[in-house]
Amino acid sequence: MSETQSRGIRRTVVIVLIAIVIMVLGFIWRINQPIVMHDSELRANGAIMFETPRSFSELQLTDHNGQPFSKENLQGVWTIAFFGFTNCPDICPATMSVLGEMYAKLRDRERERMQVIMVTLDPERDSVELLRDYVPYFNADFIGVTGSQPRIKRWSAEMNIAYGQVPLDGDNYTIDHSTQLVLINPRGDYHGLFKAPHNEMVLRKTWRSIDATFDAWPE
Repeated sequence: MSETQSRGIRRTVVIVLIAIVIMVLGFIWRINQPIVMHDSELRANGAIMFETPRSFSELQLTDHNGQPFSKENLQGVWTIAFFGFTNCPDICPATMSVLGEMYAKLRDRERERMQVIMVTLDPERDSVELLRDYVPYFNADFIGVTGSQPRIKRWSAEMNIAYGQVPLDGDNYTIDHSTQLVLINPRGDYHGLFKAPHNEMVLRKTWRSIDATFDAWPE
């Protein structure tokens, strides 16, 4: 084999290897891109997004560290809010567990753009200390939120969360409540909701689609 032929073979091998590397990198890039869903696809997956995000009243609440929690805490990140209570025997811990699994499987840069909060519907029993023990159990980054009953009632009404006390034996009671997850966009507006039942993979897929198209939404 001549030197010219050898150089030609080496050149061909190098070109093929470069082409393979480019294809592999392209494949990796594509699988890491969010699948952008149409509105009908989002709805089929339980994600109901408003055509125009809705504003809501100023908040004067408290987080599980005893710090003020206001609309400023909702700026610059997506917020998924769940309205529940710590004495809830089933729906609340199950939902928080799904959120914990979903959040843990996000990429680092995605977690930087999202926060998860649990707003208690039972502020009379759910003290700051109790929320501090309960909410971070599902993920250390999660935030528990409480406040006076009138302020909780006003915000839950604005978020379309229905709830009410159900008497049990003696002075005890439980709370019936809506199970949807509220989505608040980085501008601090009520962007939409995720209907139950909740699935961590579906939540990740739908939120990634919503996040990828956020700039297309009206101000």
